[in-house]
Amino acid sequence: MEVHDAGIGVIRYLFFVLNCILLTYSYLNGLLERHFVEEIKKNKYQYMITALAMLTIVLVVGIYFAEQQQERLLAVTSEDYIKWVDYQVSAEAMKKACRMDVESYNQEVHLDWITLLAYAAVRGGGDFNNKSAVYIEEIAQKLMDKEITKEEMEEKYKYFSYYYEAYEAVLGGMLGEYEIEVENEDGKVAFEKKYGLKAFAPIAKGFPYQDYDDFGVSRSFGYERRHLGHDMMGQIGTPIICCESGYVEALGWNRYGGWRIGIRSFDKKRYYYYAHLRQNRPYADGLEVGDVVTAGDVIGYMGHTGYSDKENVNNIKTVHLHVGLQLIFDESQKEGNNEIWIDFYQLAQFLHAHQSEVVRNEETKEWSRKFEMHDPVAEEFKKEGK
Repeated sequence: MEVHDAGIGVIRYLFFVLNCILLTYSYLNGLLERHFVEEIKKNKYQYMITALAMLTIVLVVGIYFAEQQQERLLAVTSEDYIKWVDYQVSAEAMKKACRMDVESYNQEVHLDWITLLAYAAVRGGGDFNNKSAVYIEEIAQKLMDKEITKEEMEEKYKYFSYYYEAYEAVLGGMLGEYEIEVENEDGKVAFEKKYGLKAFAPIAKGFPYQDYDDFGVSRSFGYERRHLGHDMMGQIGTPIICCESGYVEALGWNRYGGWRIGIRSFDKKRYYYYAHLRQNRPYADGLEVGDVVTAGDVIGYMGHTGYSDKENVNNIKTVHLHVGLQLIFDESQKEGNNEIWIDFYQLAQFLHAHQSEVVRNEETKEWSRKFEMHDPVAEEFKKEGK
């Protein structure tokens, strides 16, 4: 049976209240068996009424907050743009949906991975767990059997459109057609047309790193704040890779991020922030603001600069890359109190299997990608001269 997303929070809360009732019952029975037996027996109904009153209050408050959570989803789409996104999609769900999308390409029914993920979010109330794979398979089968369409889902499920727009803003540039150099058995390299994942992990292939989910952890330099990115610890000079094709919007020193790069997606919905780059030579040779970069390109080198008003200072204790992803539905969200930064950890896990292979120029000591790629979206952007 289909479970409507608006009721999921309330259902979960009812289970919580049921547990509270059982605990209260157990507690009262325990009291009855102690040395206050006679007194409590006399006032048993008073105790029961008090307990039920408290549980009623808890239930009402819980339902109120569950409804507020749902209303928040509606509020974030007011003024014609989304103002809040909590991206909880797991790497496993992205891998599964991505694989289904690629395998169904050029088939009678092409399974759009964002549609699959949006449906899973509807069924899971925005959470992704062991059931998410079942939800993805469930809607994939219905789409292939032509039992339902994306448009019908928009009508049927209250928050499907919200999740689709939010997830499209996150993943919209990662899958599509492209051409990439491929080396055959004879060592010859030629371009091949492909459809699939065209985004890359932010760390070059063959370079070790460690990471964990540190999004939201407290930071204190300058002022008390939340960590709005993902840290990937490695070695000085590790090549940093452009995750998605776009154009360089920011380049230079930032007192918090040190030497940093800001790359904007061509649809302007995503802003990738790469920070704490290497001292003295932080960027790929010749990189400038306004340059169009292709996913998989080397854009800079890992370091530990930052936390200083003075430029080119290593004040970060641990060598690492800080990578952040900001969503922008309206230009007013680019800077200020309305910024939307999402947790990049699951995306990093998802992209880990797709790392860009790089080679070193022994003369210049610069690293560059081994296999060139042509992204049609980047080529179109260049033609239009945006």
